This record gives sequence, structure tokens and C-alpha cells, in this order.
Amino acid sequence: MTDRKDSDLSRMARQRGAARLAAVQALYQMDMTGRGASGVIDEFKRARFDQENDDASLHDVDVSFFAGLVAGVVEDQGDIDQFAAQSLAKTWKLSRIDATLRAILRAANYELLNRKDVPARVVLDEYVTIAAAFFDGPEPKFINAALDGSARKARRDEIKAG
Repeated sequence: MTDRKDSDLSRMARQRGAARLAAVQALYQMDMTGRGASGVIDEFKRARFDQENDDASLHDVDVSFFAGLVAGVVEDQGDIDQFAAQSLAKTWKLSRIDATLRAILRAANYELLNRKDVPARVVLDEYVTIAAAFFDGPEPKFINAALDGSARKARRDEIKAG
């Protein structure tokens, strides 16, 4: 029984990880094209999550989690951007950083602020891993530092306990 429960949890973690990656890609696409959330969510569901897609990382996605992330970021973007900016150095502006980094910060900060069911350490680990998938340089460390600052503000009690 425990093996099945562990297997189910592992599958859910993989599906959510794929959903986070897809959400970052969708947010990036929206930032670059100006398209709205519902159109991009529908496109991802229809074209990118298809089993025949070449990107194996997007085959087993928690579609509901993905859609919730994208829609949630868009709905709360003003608050999320303001919160995320507080964890950047004074000389950095969210609007001036790389669009992929901005998408990562937005999705991660959305989860830190609104998805209390997801532990802060999971949020940090997942989005640092996503940053490492896109960047070979110092960007994953930048994401780690920024999200650590955000987590300490958004989840003060959880971070102290962890």
C-alpha cells in the first residue's frame, strides 16, 4: 500500500513539475506576444500537451494545476510583480530583467503567495530547477536568492520551522 501511495505522490510531483515548466513557457509567450491567458492556456492544452508532441516533458502534465498557475499569475499580476520586486536588489527592476526570469519569478511568487498547500521549499526547488533548464550561467542562483527572499516574507513561519 505504501509503495502505491509513494508512486502516486511521485507521479503527482512529476505532473506538477511539468505544469510549472509549461506555465513558465506560457507566461513567457504571453509576455512576448501580448496574448491573453485563456487563449494561451487553450493552445497549450490543444497543441502542446498532446501525446504526439516531441517534448516528452509536457506529456504528463497536471493540466488543472497549469491552468490555475497561468490564470492566477495573470489575475494577480500587479500584486505579484510588486511582491517579487521587493526581493530584487534596489537597482533591479522586474520589467528590465530577462523575460524567462520574469516568468519564473511570477509563477513562483504566485505559488508562494497563493498556494499554501505547496511547501515553500518545493516552490524554490522546482523553480530553481526550471531556471537551470533554461540557463547555464548565474541565473539559477539569482532565482534562488530572489525566491529565498520572497519565501522569507510570504512564508515566514514555514521557513523558520524548515
